[in-house]
Amino acid sequence: MRKIVLAGNWKMYKTRAESIEFLHGFLPQLTETPEEREIVICAPFTDLSLLSKNLHGTRIMLGAQNVHWAAEGAYTGEISGAMLAELGVRYVVVGHSERRQYFGETDETVNLRLKAAQNFGLIPILCVGETKQQRDAGQTENVIFNQLAIDLVDVDQSRLVIAYEPIWAIGTGDTCESKEANRVIGLIRSKLTNPDVPIQYGGSVKPDNIDEIMAQPEIDGVLVGGASLTPASFGRIVNYQKI
Repeated sequence: MRKIVLAGNWKMYKTRAESIEFLHGFLPQLTETPEEREIVICAPFTDLSLLSKNLHGTRIMLGAQNVHWAAEGAYTGEISGAMLAELGVRYVVVGHSERRQYFGETDETVNLRLKAAQNFGLIPILCVGETKQQRDAGQTENVIFNQLAIDLVDVDQSRLVIAYEPIWAIGTGDTCESKEANRVIGLIRSKLTNPDVPIQYGGSVKPDNIDEIMAQPEIDGVLVGGASLTPASFGRIVNYQKI
């Protein structure tokens, strides 16, 4: 049975004080949230230790936004799986389009990071998706299939989440139509050896479209950017209504 995973990616937002302020407003909204919904906050590295302490005893899982492929070494500015695991991190975003676009991430390095995450007991959230130019050229399927073919080499699909994030929809307010997102996610699932891998949708997810997104049969959750930064909007998202 596929798990529902609702994850907030805070990106480079929230100081330690702001992260605690968020929890004060967010935690009270989870009293009626169905137990089968896994809630994850993927926070900046500086927030992880404090959040780990304050999330203890709650139902929220802690996530990080990147992990290096080496266990240790001369990799200035990077962070290892062991460092994250020590802080109680459970999930880690790997291969986000912003990492690919701004920091030279390739499918080969994404693959290394995925395997490193799993080696340290972390569940990676693998991000895949196409640009506007690629979609307009009719290349969506080929782009994503090529990403998966490299990204998933020797990766344990029983400890994996995938997020379909059409790059043209991230932070633009231009959400992929829910039926089209459902179609692409179904195609992604057809390429997996484990059909029970949770596959999320990400890209301008908001309180006013979450119910429609989660009504799609192939979509197992969302990876939320801006709308995860305020307790009210993320609360509405994790408490989506079935339609």
